[in-house]
Amino acid sequence: MNSKRFLQLTGLTGLVWNTKSFADTQAVNKPVVISTWAPNVKANKAAWDILSKGGAALDAVEAGVMIPEADPTDNSVGYGGLPDRDGKVTLDACIMNHLGQCGSVLYLEHIMHPIKVARLVMEQTPHVQLAGDGALKFALSKGFKKQNLLTPQSEKAWKQWLKTSQYDPNRSVKELEEKIKREQQKNEPWPVASLNHDTIGMLALDANGNLSGACTTSGMAFKMRGRIGDSPIIGAGLFVDNEVGAATATGLGEEIVKICGAHVIVEMMRNGTSPEDACKEAVRRVIKNNGDKTNTIQTGFIAINKKGEYGGYSVGNNFTMAIRHSQLETSVETKSWF
Repeated sequence: MNSKRFLQLTGLTGLVWNTKSFADTQAVNKPVVISTWAPNVKANKAAWDILSKGGAALDAVEAGVMIPEADPTDNSVGYGGLPDRDGKVTLDACIMNHLGQCGSVLYLEHIMHPIKVARLVMEQTPHVQLAGDGALKFALSKGFKKQNLLTPQSEKAWKQWLKTSQYDPNRSVKELEEKIKREQQKNEPWPVASLNHDTIGMLALDANGNLSGACTTSGMAFKMRGRIGDSPIIGAGLFVDNEVGAATATGLGEEIVKICGAHVIVEMMRNGTSPEDACKEAVRRVIKNNGDKTNTIQTGFIAINKKGEYGGYSVGNNFTMAIRHSQLETSVETKSWF
């Protein structure tokens, strides 16, 4: 579903729709929040409820990304996320504040809100990352309760995948999407409306001029057990430098890790590059690494600087970002290389 259609179907009001691939904005009045993918206008609203009252960017991004984490219809984040090839839902998340402090959880099972656990790693341990059983043990010690995160819809999609068990996750997802279309044409809707991988990354600049970011995902559909992408890796899926700006990523995580995508973007902005052009440089590096295979992948980046200017760029088209500040509530398609 494209961004414009999403807004029409959900009946969201007060939104200014812009179908153009936007260039970098002029500086906007603080606060401002941006996130990957058009449906996350809902997540931005939760963040804005905090920012508009003078709240901290860190609290805003945490609250914002918890919206898709709790949404059973979101197949790439939290509850409802598609499982790995063994039928297990494993979650990754990270968070970073304006002081350069950060926390991350990798390969976390049974906990709906990994972003909350990641924040506790940052604030209550001497570590940056906790993984697997250790992350779960830590979460349980902090009062979190184990939950079954595999929804009936995601379980059905996984069982369908098992009929072929082809390990190329991108190809498998594409084949399932084709099946969805066939079932819908027969008026027998497939239970999972979309299998697109759409990690949420969120960046906020609060009224005090402080930046924070968060990123959370269930990872690639039907991934190999134990696979980790870019989302929980500081410097790849997310990076914040309060002197400069912040960046986050979505898409094929392996390619983002290879270029340390979010860190590259922030360092480009440090040297005076605009947010959009900094994201474009990250995309260029992904393309350089992949050559003729580039048309089989998608990665997207968004960024914001200390002035409140924001931008984004992706390898292929149809990558969108959601934006919210005092003058605007919208979703736009970013520019793309192809």
